[in-house]
Amino acid sequence: MVNSPVAFVLGGGGVLGAVEVGMLRALFRAGFRPDVVVGTSIGAVNGALVATDPSEAVTQRLVRLWTSPEAATVYGDSIGRQLRRFAARTHLHSPLPLRRLLEAELGEQTTFADLKVPFHCCAASIERAAEHWFDSGPLVDAVLASSAVPGLLPPMQISGEHYVDGGIVNSIPIGEAVRLGAKLVFVLQVGRVERTLSVPRRPWEVAQVAFEIARRHRFARELASLPDDVRVHVLPTGGGESRDDSPWAYRDMAAVGRRISRAYTASRRYLAANVPPQPGPDVL
Repeated sequence: MVNSPVAFVLGGGGVLGAVEVGMLRALFRAGFRPDVVVGTSIGAVNGALVATDPSEAVTQRLVRLWTSPEAATVYGDSIGRQLRRFAARTHLHSPLPLRRLLEAELGEQTTFADLKVPFHCCAASIERAAEHWFDSGPLVDAVLASSAVPGLLPPMQISGEHYVDGGIVNSIPIGEAVRLGAKLVFVLQVGRVERTLSVPRRPWEVAQVAFEIARRHRFARELASLPDDVRVHVLPTGGGESRDDSPWAYRDMAAVGRRISRAYTASRRYLAANVPPQPGPDVL
């Protein structure tokens, strides 16, 4: 362990969130263990598992989860079924496969108080048009709220309030980690902030580019306003693929293994070059 509180900040990014598994493995093998875990969207899914078992062993669970048939069912409906659901409702997919997946991994009755390290996850409140942080109560409901991608999954109702994906308001929440007292922050991001934006040429690219501008602006602003005693390391993904920007990228599970492997290799190299290894039982 290090003397300064350590935070793992896991950002949003759908299926690209597989890279966070490789980053986590690199961190644990370098001897880092989180004192607090902060997550948004798919980062809340990955982060919740880390908070249940903040050791390298959790990366094996995450690899199995990401490559499981159950994971493929989360967005696995046929195009016809998606369109029929969207015509009658506001979303393409049922939330039940994701709920079943989370309940199997985390436990149906698990609360934040049961976790081994503090965990906070972000969602966007519809009624208040505001960022909301979950840090108590039922864990699965909070993670579902944080990862309820608009148009893909329905809003999650908790205590009479409706929540959608936290990436809308805070996709890479380093500010929350600092607020919780972290002095050494590792940012696990999915790679979009590493790429130069281009002028949109197709209708669906307009929304993508607009969201990326808002997402990166918030991230850059929080980085620029960090206290002098806080160190932040943004871990690399090792590169992406051309189909990452496709509107159907969220359904592409085939590249999961490559993403994990590339991110692990790139992050191990980054940590070796930029951060002294930490002593402890997780060092190999």
